[in-house]
Amino acid sequence: MQRKHPNGRPSTKMSLEHEIAHLRGLDLKGLRSRWQSVFQRQAPAHLTRHLLFAVIAYRIQADRFGDLDHETRQVLDRTVAKEAGPVTSARLASFDQKRTELSPGTVLVREWDRQSQRVMVMADGFAWNGQTYDSLSKVAFAITGTKWNGPRFFGLRDKEDRSTMEALP
Repeated sequence: MQRKHPNGRPSTKMSLEHEIAHLRGLDLKGLRSRWQSVFQRQAPAHLTRHLLFAVIAYRIQADRFGDLDHETRQVLDRTVAKEAGPVTSARLASFDQKRTELSPGTVLVREWDRQSQRVMVMADGFAWNGQTYDSLSKVAFAITGTKWNGPRFFGLRDKEDRSTMEALP
């Protein structure tokens, strides 16, 4: 059964959880097709699978539950404009510091496609699945088949995501 949303786009009565689970299973071509149906235009060519998924999932949720109001958007825009320079510099410095904290023997753990992926930090790179890679981004690509920022993929960007790291004895 189909119904129309306030924005005029039809949507099945599929539960939000099922719809997002379905999106997760789509490949890049499938996400681009879904983008076309949601936004009525082609997906930007530069967007990765991960970003296509995130934007489509956000739009579906916003259509069902409502988007940010105009005032909230203005507050966020002003915050970004004021803090862009200093905050970006601080984040980059923090990222560089975290990067040097990875000592050989550390194991990074990430669940992907319902499987636990374990990557060991080596003196000369990162070991995963019997091979050594010179960057976490190359490991993330080997795992997912799409381009990722390796530290972001393994949760090294935010302190609350640091629980994904564990050291071997």
